Amino acid sequence: MTFTLVFLAALLLSLALRLGLARRQIAHVQAHRGAVPAEFSARVSLEAHQKAADYTVARNRFGMAATLLEALVLLGFTLGGGIQALHGLWQGWLPDSPLGYGLGLIGSVTLISGAIDLPFAWYRQFVLEERFGFNRMTPALFLTDLLKSTLLGAAIGAPVVLAVLWLMGSMGENWWLYVWLFWSGFNLLLLFIYPTWIAPLFNKFAPLEAGELKSRIEALLARCGFAASGLFVMDGSKRSAHGNAYFTGFGKNKRIVFFDTLLSRLSPVEAEAVLAHELGHFKRRHIVKRITLLFAMSLGFLWLLGQLMEAPWFYAGLGVSARNTALALILFFMVAPVFTFLLTPLSSLLSRRHEYEADAYAVEHADGEQLVAALVKLYEDNASTLTPDPLHSLFYDSHPPAALRIAHITRLSQRRTGAGATA
Repeated sequence: MTFTLVFLAALLLSLALRLGLARRQIAHVQAHRGAVPAEFSARVSLEAHQKAADYTVARNRFGMAATLLEALVLLGFTLGGGIQALHGLWQGWLPDSPLGYGLGLIGSVTLISGAIDLPFAWYRQFVLEERFGFNRMTPALFLTDLLKSTLLGAAIGAPVVLAVLWLMGSMGENWWLYVWLFWSGFNLLLLFIYPTWIAPLFNKFAPLEAGELKSRIEALLARCGFAASGLFVMDGSKRSAHGNAYFTGFGKNKRIVFFDTLLSRLSPVEAEAVLAHELGHFKRRHIVKRITLLFAMSLGFLWLLGQLMEAPWFYAGLGVSARNTALALILFFMVAPVFTFLLTPLSSLLSRRHEYEADAYAVEHADGEQLVAALVKLYEDNASTLTPDPLHSLFYDSHPPAALRIAHITRLSQRRTGAGATA
């Protein structure tokens, strides 16, 4: 009973914070909708600024509805008896097969959760994104993606779940260490095979054509001492008008990928500056640091699960009368986000710090003013608000607010220009 009250209190606190932050964001953005911030007035039109404000408000209202549904689904699975009912169902079907029972239980929870989320995903794509001109996906492609994701998830997820459940049941009281070693190795393998085996199932990747952009990129890579297995353009435009660029893979399998939507809007020198920023993440070892942090956190969570797995109050407090490894695993990872939500600002702070460091690297190896020009275009094209609520931004945003980020890049560029002139 005590743990039930603790769980409910944590859920209500996280729910109140999430809804309250969303309301603050909506109110703040609407209050600043009428005028473009002075520092952007020469670059961003009022129409684009208002579109970004309306898009931000619509997304946050949609997010509030999704947050409420998420809380209700969690309560339905736990205290509402959903997990208990599924346990009874699979226990009756597979009483002598712990692995089959565990796979069935976890798989059914996953499928039910996905089915509940499906109408929201459809609305997000074909109503919200469509309203603001970002959707380019057809219903047929949406369903094809859904089918591919489901089959891929089953093909990869089922063996992983079976392996984890077997380790939990066979490796004694230190099972959590063996599961962590397996999970870490699996994730590194996934990072390695994703560019060449998984990503092409959903998008086409064409080599970047020869020309000014490719020449600039190759020169930048040479200056930075970065080796990549290839430069590719992805057909992101078949799903969305949003643009981006990213690294994928690691070791000799690293790839640089540009969305075709990004290249259609940026000049070669602007695209070079954006890539210099992405290179900054690599050169400052942000990817390694994030993976290391993720692995360290997963080790801590698995150790904690190991302590809770034998505690009757853990199961009873979440509405389940039985005890086994599969129930422990699924209950733990369902409720963990409720208790870790207050750590979100720390993760956001670390991410924003990395963005500032990557911007500084870009200014050192490319044109800072061109990076500013590219970012302003991306803010406009992606309808990113220029006036976020400070508290909402502090809590959630993985990137610094536009005004602070642009000012930071401008200061670095001026300092570099001044140093160059002095020299």
